[in-house]
Amino acid sequence: MRILIVHNLLWAHYKSSVFQALQHLVDQQADLSVQVLQIARNERSRAGLETSGGETPPTYTYNYELLFDRYLEETSVRERTRLLLQRARAYRPDVINLTGYYDPAQLLLLIWAKINGIKVVMQNESTAADQQRGGWKERFKRWIFSQCDGFFCFGSQAAKYVIQLGVPPAKVLLRKNAVDNNALRAVYERALPTRIQQQQALGLKPNNFVFVGRLIEAKNLPMLLTSFAEATKRSKNGDTWGIILLGEGDEQTKLIQTIHTLGLTEHVILLPGRPWFRVPEILALSNVLVLPSRSEPWGLVVNEAMACGLPVIVSERCGCAVDLVHHGQNGFVFDPDQATQLTQQLMQFMDSAVDMEQMGKAAKQFIAPYAPEVVAQEMLNGFIKITN
Repeated sequence: MRILIVHNLLWAHYKSSVFQALQHLVDQQADLSVQVLQIARNERSRAGLETSGGETPPTYTYNYELLFDRYLEETSVRERTRLLLQRARAYRPDVINLTGYYDPAQLLLLIWAKINGIKVVMQNESTAADQQRGGWKERFKRWIFSQCDGFFCFGSQAAKYVIQLGVPPAKVLLRKNAVDNNALRAVYERALPTRIQQQQALGLKPNNFVFVGRLIEAKNLPMLLTSFAEATKRSKNGDTWGIILLGEGDEQTKLIQTIHTLGLTEHVILLPGRPWFRVPEILALSNVLVLPSRSEPWGLVVNEAMACGLPVIVSERCGCAVDLVHHGQNGFVFDPDQATQLTQQLMQFMDSAVDMEQMGKAAKQFIAPYAPEVVAQEMLNGFIKITN
């Protein structure tokens, strides 16, 4: 069996770790081969996160070709279509895995595959809740999905969405999303011994909630700040807790104003975004991850925090909430429209009403099935299933 995977960004480290694990599985069987076509190096919006301070990120080994050594936005549909069809004809795959339904070039590759009797697996990270759904786009999506032989979904919510669009449940071959748990945990553990010194150098509180991501409206950060301000007033330990906002984005100026208005200048610090392999250095300065988004297809930072043994507080609109957050065991889930819920959950940690150490251990246990090796095996099982 010859497997061809089309993927958008070489920078997407979380996928590279899965592709490496898949390559390892394929290499153990003489009748299997895999080739990954990485369309572009990165997106402009993530350009600053590629490297930092000259440090070299972890490398992943698998068979791939980078079609365009530039940003995805700088590639045209015509260019992408020409090279994808050219490489597919040359490779002669039995099955093609497409990265999504929104790229016209990949939809043309889908049609070419169907004409030539090649099986197609579609990746889906969208959920019904992350955007307003309806109209002609959903009808068009139904047609696209009807042409596919299988689906790799980013979790239960993404799987539920494709099933709502008419996909038979048996065609859902994967319901997981993974990051490189081992690499992230190693960085975190190296950073822990200097936690207190680093906190003091940055002017942090001894205990911190942390948000990691773009500072944009969908992340619902004003609500996080408002809930935290209320929690610090009501908690007897309010003075010992702070918030780290790690990231950059359009809402940064507004957030700084909100921090001043709420009187949180001594509690909240904004740090610039950094490459994924250095994020655990900041997690090591923190106690609990908070992801308050109003729209979030998955939320890989939750995987990252749990791999490092952090409890999590996650909005129910995040695709990962159903799969990763066991309410009361490794963290909490809340309604992003109900600030009082978030305030109460923040206070649970601030007032030591929960066992953070036990929650951290549970986080590591619950994230173990969401490892690259596990996801790669389920992908391979899916490819084998539909080609047989």
